[in-house]
Amino acid sequence: MQTLIKKFEAEKVQNPPRSIYSYTYKSKTVYYVTAPCCDFFTDLYDENCNLIGHPDGGFTGKGDMKMPDFEKEKSNEKLIWTDSRK
Repeated sequence: MQTLIKKFEAEKVQNPPRSIYSYTYKSKTVYYVTAPCCDFFTDLYDENCNLIGHPDGGFTGKGDMKMPDFEKEKSNEKLIWTDSRK
């Protein structure tokens, strides 16, 4: 996640600011990265920082439909990082 954070910090500030959360999903730790703006997918990474899908966002707001149960099944939310730049 540190590499991803450094990448975001090198980009222009987004509105809303980018954030990374960790959750437990299907008994594993996953990392949820907010979208840079409207109509973009959010990203979900596994514990090894491999992209596993897009649980929401996009034009429909339903992501890539690979994990339609994410919102219902996620637990243990923890904010890992948020872009505090203005």
